[in-house]
Amino acid sequence: MTNPSPAARPCIGTCVEDVEVRGHIIDSLILPKILDSIGAGGGTFRIKEITIGQTPADPSYALIEVRADDEDTLQRILGRIADHGAVPTATHDCRLGIADIAGTFPEDFYSTTNQRTEIRLGGKWIAVQAQEMDCGILADPVGRTARCIPMTEVRSGDPIVLGHAGVRVFPEQRSRRHESFEFMASEVSTEKPKQVAIRQIARELRANREAGHRTAVVAGPAVVHTGSSEFLQYLVREGYVHLLLAGNALAAHDIEAALFGTSLGVRLESGGPVEGGHAHHLRAINRIRRAGSLRNAVETGVLASGILCDCVRHGVDFVLAGSIRDDGPLPDVITDVLEAQRVMREKLRDVTFCLMIATTLHSVAVGNLLPAWVRVVCADINPSTAIKLADRGSFQTVGLVTDVAPFLRALVEELAVMDSVGWPSQAVISQQSRL
Repeated sequence: MTNPSPAARPCIGTCVEDVEVRGHIIDSLILPKILDSIGAGGGTFRIKEITIGQTPADPSYALIEVRADDEDTLQRILGRIADHGAVPTATHDCRLGIADIAGTFPEDFYSTTNQRTEIRLGGKWIAVQAQEMDCGILADPVGRTARCIPMTEVRSGDPIVLGHAGVRVFPEQRSRRHESFEFMASEVSTEKPKQVAIRQIARELRANREAGHRTAVVAGPAVVHTGSSEFLQYLVREGYVHLLLAGNALAAHDIEAALFGTSLGVRLESGGPVEGGHAHHLRAINRIRRAGSLRNAVETGVLASGILCDCVRHGVDFVLAGSIRDDGPLPDVITDVLEAQRVMREKLRDVTFCLMIATTLHSVAVGNLLPAWVRVVCADINPSTAIKLADRGSFQTVGLVTDVAPFLRALVEELAVMDSVGWPSQAVISQQSRL
């Protein structure tokens, strides 16, 4: 007879745990995901009780018995389905472990998702603040608070949540208001009706502005290369952008266009190369470095136009994160990647809508920092950008495969019409959401 592995702790008979899940678990496909996860994890299930909402507004409820051959398998299954909102009926307080090395979590730490999360402390459920994927949870048992914490910010002695016990997740569920263009989110395709989608994106942007909420734009240098800067500048000037996230390249080429009328040495008006134009981007960077900062350059008249100029003039926040290939870089670029991530994380805290345009690396980086309830639209000529975002956990991303120039032009045209007639107002949006 073979002795059981030390890693497997067999039960007497089969290990069983009852879990419950509630909300829009049918139309959001949460229940099928839970059942699939149980089977894929080596367990079996029995639905002991289920109540299905009779209208789209009614929540549903299911009580599920989960079975596995050993305790470790059961715990792995419970960990998987917890991310979909399945909570054991026999609840326990979360387990805490003390970080013994700065910049690292204790073993068996709970790895967060971008979904709303609560932990149980002292018999009460408390919300986890600063929700973000791929972090740990820092708990304060005395103050009864908890927040997501990146690995690099952990200090020795910090109490960190371990395992899945005492942790529950609330998956984002389908919103009736957004169904009109969520058909795009199921798959990324070049054959979707783009004008309908762009019109809905314009409505979302305008509703977000009217509600006093914040919109972030993540943009790549293709905005400048394609001659689309004027459209992004319109969004900045009209109050549709509250935070711009980009790299050294977007800013450098934007400034080059403002100072020399070229982008990478190619004249934007005619598309023809300029003699000596290959050095224009370096001369643009050098001029801003001599001014000391972008703000100083604008205030002293060195920089009189462009995306970054309009951001300074209209009080729009911007974060420029550097990379190893940057020329210069510009004095405003944050070259320490961890510091750039910290600043981006802080600036994104109260953003409710994010528009990503023609940049893969920055889009994925920002997507990793956003909670699941932030609406994300990714417009890129490369379909893999939106696919990568979804695959890495930013499942709320709506992907639109299109070149940046026609997308921004159509978006601005839609917004200009809406602004001229004052439509759609927030009242109209609210009325639509009830239909």
